Amino acid sequence: MNVPVPDLRSYLLGAWRVRRSLLNRADATVGTFTGTLTFRPVPDGGPGLFWHEEGTVHWPGVRPSTGRAVAPFTGPASRRYLLVPGGPAAPWEVLFEDGRPFHRLGLTTGSWRDEHWCSPDTYRVEYTALAQDRLNYEWDVTGPAKDQLLTTELTREDPTG
Repeated sequence: MNVPVPDLRSYLLGAWRVRRSLLNRADATVGTFTGTLTFRPVPDGGPGLFWHEEGTVHWPGVRPSTGRAVAPFTGPASRRYLLVPGGPAAPWEVLFEDGRPFHRLGLTTGSWRDEHWCSPDTYRVEYTALAQDRLNYEWDVTGPAKDQLLTTELTREDPTG
């Protein structure tokens, strides 16, 4: 069940705990990412938000599809985006750090789907607001370069704030 989010900026603002499953469908490898995602106001006082993730990624040392041993990897990972409001009753734009468009995001009904072509692959995104302190999203990436499913669970760091 999802909850409507009439004010996306207020809903997202703050710190969230992140748990992500990273499935590489090409070889059935499943990795994880855990860390913190912070949505904070842009410094110029505008209506936009910075999206900043920091944490640890782990890739296992065995490829399930082949049983082949490879070096496991555990290390720091981060990503940054900029969210810009699209106007009254319009979805927000999620932009890469360099300003290129990624996808749109609106949760007025509690869920959102969008698609983004990032040559040569397609990103299908789906967000679901489960509660005031829980947001899940899935990025399904398919194409000749990538075949991945990233499933993310966000839980607000301070659900009372």
